[in-house]
Amino acid sequence: MSLFLRFSSATLGAFVCLIGIRAQGQADAGALGIFQGHQDVGTPSHAGSVDYNAANGSYKVTGGGSNMWFANDSFHYVWRKVSEDVSLTADIAFIGTGGDPHRKACLVIRQSLDADSAYADAALHGSGLTSLQFREYNGDITHEIQSSVSGPTRLRIEKRGNYVSMSVAAAGEELQPSRAFFRMTFTEPFYIGLGVCAHNNNVSEQATFSNVEYKEGPIPAPGPLSTLETVPIVSTDRKVIYCTSNHIEAPNWSRDGTYFLFNSRGHIYRLPVAGGEPQLVDTGFARQCNNDHGISPDGSQLAISDSSNGGKSLVYVLPVTGGTPTLVTPTGPSYWHGWSPDGKTLAFCGQRNGEFDVYTIPAEGGPETRLTTAPGKDDGPEYSRDGQYIYFNSERTGQMQIWRMHPDGTQQEQVTSDEYNNWFAHPSPNGQWLMILSYEKGVTDHPAGKDVLLRLVPTAGGKIRVIAKLFGGQGTINVPSWSPDSRNVAFVSYSPP
Repeated sequence: MSLFLRFSSATLGAFVCLIGIRAQGQADAGALGIFQGHQDVGTPSHAGSVDYNAANGSYKVTGGGSNMWFANDSFHYVWRKVSEDVSLTADIAFIGTGGDPHRKACLVIRQSLDADSAYADAALHGSGLTSLQFREYNGDITHEIQSSVSGPTRLRIEKRGNYVSMSVAAAGEELQPSRAFFRMTFTEPFYIGLGVCAHNNNVSEQATFSNVEYKEGPIPAPGPLSTLETVPIVSTDRKVIYCTSNHIEAPNWSRDGTYFLFNSRGHIYRLPVAGGEPQLVDTGFARQCNNDHGISPDGSQLAISDSSNGGKSLVYVLPVTGGTPTLVTPTGPSYWHGWSPDGKTLAFCGQRNGEFDVYTIPAEGGPETRLTTAPGKDDGPEYSRDGQYIYFNSERTGQMQIWRMHPDGTQQEQVTSDEYNNWFAHPSPNGQWLMILSYEKGVTDHPAGKDVLLRLVPTAGGKIRVIAKLFGGQGTINVPSWSPDSRNVAFVSYSPP
């Protein structure tokens, strides 16, 4: 089934009338255009309302309420029930100035009309902040993915399969995907509609939703998209930094916290943390760089893994600002993963005689030292910042899990043991955490294009927390990507097919 409706003065001008709807709940057929009802969700002190202008298909929504956040909501909602993939698009404008900067006008998908319902929305705030917000299950805490676009005039929310996404457009521009996708499952039927929240329970706020487009049925894929995001480990509210139709991978966070490095199409690029356009880093002859690269502890050098010489990945070192690479590992394939805290030694994964194992080698070159010998793949070695351990992932037990050992290879011990296949343990600068990439059970190796989790592991032991759910895998977080203050992690997500 496919249904597409657009209301404008061109199509409905012959039916000029203005219908004011003030009653709560169900509305008469056609009285709310494409919607079926409206009501306050939660307990706003001031009752909300909606005025539907059938002449131009616009909706003026009045809403009170203290917030749409945390574990429950309070706002006015204009809704319809749906049981398919769906999208809702509208031009959104607040009426009046001076309201709370956190007042919200939203396109909202909800599991129910209960205040603590699971939901996702594309929310325009009074301050211009625009974000994809979501509560994954009833009573959960709300999280968000902040868009890099402030104050757009047009928004779209889409539910496509088990992913929800948002698109934005500035005045006079075409809608563009925000490149933020959140994995979430709604049980059919569910609700979709318009919401306004005052963010101040003592007042009401108003917003106009015009040029409203509603579509249910199959939604086309957005095409290949790569999104560099950051996520704070406390709030887990993600932020989009950069998005592109080019394939990008594996962000490093600079030691001074001012920029990222990532690889794309065989090259290394530098991007300010505040966003902008990436700049090519000169890597000389090395033009087949893969996603195993990283910055030295003093921030002056860059290790890369490149296959320009003979087709096998080899490890090189060059100035972080660019220059001619110096060969470190003459034998390949070799894939860099870690610097020792003193900058004198590199840890890498090498394939020798058909086996992938963990090796170390002097950063200036020299003999390599094999640290693991267990059957099966050992990969992703990275030093803890105090130099006491090298963390790595190993499938020696039959399932990929996180391990650690002393830098000389002694006392190898398992860190994680659960139902996931766990890869790429990245110790935080303060030594308290590991960020790992987790695949569902049954996924072998570390392929791209999978539903994955970023999970936070306390190094002292304790509960593992999910920090982000996304579509990714290979390229998402292959290399060290912690902010210097240990508060945030950078990663790359991809658009679902």
